[in-house]
Amino acid sequence: MTGDRAAQYAQEFTGPRWFFPSALIHQLDPDAGRSRRRPRRTARDWLVDFSCFLLAVGVGLLAADALTANARVPASLATADQVLGALSCAAIWLRRRWPLGLAAVMAPVSFVSETSGGVAMIALFSLAVHRPFRYVVWVGGAQAAFVPLYFWWRPDPDLPYLASVILLMAMTVAVVGWGMFVRSKRQLMLSLRDRARRAETEARLRAEQAQRLAREAIAREMHDVLAHRLTLLSVHAGALEFRPDAPREEIARAAGVIRESAHEALQDLREIIGVLRARESDDSGRPQPTLAALDTLVAESRQAGMKVTLDHRVNDAADAPASVGRTAYRIAQEGLTNARKHAPGTEVTVSVTGGPGEDLTVTVRNPAPGGDVPAVPGAGQGLIGLTERANLAGGTLKHGPTSDGGFEVRARLPWG
Repeated sequence: MTGDRAAQYAQEFTGPRWFFPSALIHQLDPDAGRSRRRPRRTARDWLVDFSCFLLAVGVGLLAADALTANARVPASLATADQVLGALSCAAIWLRRRWPLGLAAVMAPVSFVSETSGGVAMIALFSLAVHRPFRYVVWVGGAQAAFVPLYFWWRPDPDLPYLASVILLMAMTVAVVGWGMFVRSKRQLMLSLRDRARRAETEARLRAEQAQRLAREAIAREMHDVLAHRLTLLSVHAGALEFRPDAPREEIARAAGVIRESAHEALQDLREIIGVLRARESDDSGRPQPTLAALDTLVAESRQAGMKVTLDHRVNDAADAPASVGRTAYRIAQEGLTNARKHAPGTEVTVSVTGGPGEDLTVTVRNPAPGGDVPAVPGAGQGLIGLTERANLAGGTLKHGPTSDGGFEVRARLPWG
């Protein structure tokens, strides 16, 4: 048994272990199905078994006294009856290990041995506790069928025949019912245990899923926020590297863009970390970009040297839902970043159309690059994140090459 299972097994019992039946403890043991060992008797089991033994002996002694006093019973038959009763009382210690076998054997033995009647009832009770109902029906039905024949063969001198049959039949039904009640209580405890384990497992899976979704949201947000800034840094740093003889004014402007982009990237990173530390949602804490911020985004890209055309035809842009505006901004931002990395020097067209009562359409298109462009590591990850964003907003996103060799990203987002 591993440490985690041992701890879980120990939590099953909040009281003293000696108070529980060994069969129940064995069923609650998570490793019981893989082990073939028999459950060891607890103190409660020893007490119950010894009480059953004393009860069977007491019933046997009363029956033996009645046989001795009955002059119609031969002495040899009474002696044989008592021997069978003694053996039956000794066999009662096997009722936990072989409940079905003992009950099946005691059905015919109790028919020929009056001193074995108490053992037969106890065996039937054990069968009802430890085995399914179908076994109880067969063995209990056989014992019930023997009752009329038993009193016809050995009539009770103190009770009429019908009263004796009804009394013993009622005792048989009561013993079976009591055993089934005990079994149902144990089954209820096991079912509650299983339900608690399932609830604990489901809660753990929900927590793991929530953590996974949170990690994905964090990764998506950091990619969307930082990729644009870092791409600007890469473009201007590359220009300084390949044009060290550029005019001082151009070098100063590029250095200023690098410094500003680095500052903005650090600021965005601090804001994201601050939101995570405060455990706030994405809509609270730092301000989120909207449709109105598209002009600033295009201006930054133009300042970095990109050729960008913005076609902004949105009715009542100020009334756009915050989630739709934020998603549209991220799609345009990622599209510009990808165009800058994969098609440098081309003219990018950003088109945003729609309004209340119709879907908002965001399109980012660029023609084929003029020359060979080196492969960029991690290509396609941003588009996967954009597709998830669009799906979460209730929209769709498609992307792929165009007929002229360029690339297009098109998203449709519901307005409300």
